[in-house]
Amino acid sequence: MSRVVLVLGRSAGGIGAHVRSFAAELLALGDDVRVVAPESTHAVFDLPGAVPWWPGRTGAGPTVQSTTAVRRLLSGADAVHAHGHQAGVVAAALLAGVGRARPRLATSLHNELRGDPRSARHRLGTLAVRTALLRADLVTGASTDLVDLAEQLGARRAAIDEVPSPLVPGLLATDRGEWRAARRDALLRAHGLPTDRPVVLTVARVAPQKRLEDVLAVADLVARRSGGRGGSPFVVVGGGDDDLRRRLVSTAGPDVHLLGPSDSVVGWLLAADLFLLTSEWEARALVVQEAMAAGLPVVATRTGGLPGLVEGVGALAPVGDVDALAARVRDLLRDTQARREAGERGRERARTWPSTHERAARWHTWYEGGPDVP
Repeated sequence: MSRVVLVLGRSAGGIGAHVRSFAAELLALGDDVRVVAPESTHAVFDLPGAVPWWPGRTGAGPTVQSTTAVRRLLSGADAVHAHGHQAGVVAAALLAGVGRARPRLATSLHNELRGDPRSARHRLGTLAVRTALLRADLVTGASTDLVDLAEQLGARRAAIDEVPSPLVPGLLATDRGEWRAARRDALLRAHGLPTDRPVVLTVARVAPQKRLEDVLAVADLVARRSGGRGGSPFVVVGGGDDDLRRRLVSTAGPDVHLLGPSDSVVGWLLAADLFLLTSEWEARALVVQEAMAAGLPVVATRTGGLPGLVEGVGALAPVGDVDALAARVRDLLRDTQARREAGERGRERARTWPSTHERAARWHTWYEGGPDVP
């Protein structure tokens, strides 16, 4: 059994969901797991072994006593595993000066460094991340471009660590045809959607990085090039920036339905006929893994780790190229057989991925002093 502290920053999406399932797998393997994260993150994900703490600005941050307690928690662990750039910086700072008895420190990168590279804020942030990665014993990236980033920033040991979605096994075990025959029409009718047309689904946070305005543009192009009558519904599931959502709703065409957050994401993945993701950047997007496991053909942007998931089984287009995205969507909407075959190819690829349990077992061995995770 290892004493493991996971460190996670502010999250309302995929990283938080991943850490929750990862912590549960480690607990099942017998590790003593604590998760240091902001109160807001704990509130969203109900993380096991919760230690609510996060640095903040003067007057709004944690007390000296709580910071000292968290530093002792980390320094007394066998391994500290930070998830994300900010968490890596925080973990490295807390462990600074511990000395040779310092626990093993790993930082897993799940996102690119965003912002204007010319700005002072970005340069300072990059310097902080560089310092943190130099202090880590192992840095992993969820996609190859993140491994390249870690190496560019000077990581001593950088490796790929493909993060699996915990929903994939259940989706693979579901009989898609049987589910759709029994439940699809009811789900669509409950949201005022037609049942006799293929549904295009996007599951994403409402955030600038997701480029949801491109979903609206694709829907408009598909409708206009199909004669503008009886178009396929484009369903967007996900919460996030309320102001941005209101702007999207105000400009969306009649075929676009922004439903907000939903407890029925698995149902939507099984009810839909095509999955569309227009993001500026993604690593190994959990929702694309889930779409493929559900048997959905995927149209996505060629960015980050998406080509590694989709190439050869789905369709890719350059970021922001709504004409190319619309053409790929339109081709699949017109051809039921092509959709079915693409969905089956994606599902077969999903069967080859390692499970969340297998990945946690590799980390469990590393925490105990074993070889690097890959």
